[in-house]
Amino acid sequence: MNGARSGFFLVVDGPDGAGKTTLVKRLVARLRDVGIDPLDVRQPGGTPLAELARTAALDPQYEASPLAELFLMLAARADQVAKVIRPALEAGRVVVSDRYDLATHAYQIEGRRLPRDRVVEANALATDGLRPDLTIVLDVPAEEGLRRQAHDGKAPDRIEREGREWHERVAQVFRRAAGPGVVHIDAVRSPDDVAQAAWDIVQVHLAETFGRGTG
Repeated sequence: MNGARSGFFLVVDGPDGAGKTTLVKRLVARLRDVGIDPLDVRQPGGTPLAELARTAALDPQYEASPLAELFLMLAARADQVAKVIRPALEAGRVVVSDRYDLATHAYQIEGRRLPRDRVVEANALATDGLRPDLTIVLDVPAEEGLRRQAHDGKAPDRIEREGREWHERVAQVFRRAAGPGVVHIDAVRSPDDVAQAAWDIVQVHLAETFGRGTG
């Protein structure tokens, strides 16, 4: 745990098309099944200001520059952390987030080639030092992620429209991610297999945090 809080902060991240949103929904449902009332959020988004920033960053019509994209993402994160995530954690809740700051390393630092040290420093301000207790990274080749999105018929946002080579570089960042609380799941498997593997991991971490199992 980090900071003066008693909740649990779980992040699901990975390349586009990895199945993050599906997994978040399944984990939230499993948590509710065992009597836990989680708060699920997405980044960027989650507050009126953050949703405006999301639209400005991702809508192709605005053509945000790389630096503007970064600041829009960080503004959204700062507002959501201050108004939604941290209060929920301080109240003892489990927060499940679809993306967090690892995405900034992948998309803005590697994807947009922005200066690492300055972006890391700016992100630390946006998060106010809040770190996830557990980050589940879904590993999938960029080509497979893009194929899934095309198959689903989802209209790509401005970032998703980038080329294959760009997405391959981004996917490599997720694949190499390491550190306290970071675990990887092979997301090429079926959604059921991925959800079960993730749930097995979550149960262990929740038991360590709250001192009890989740059934």
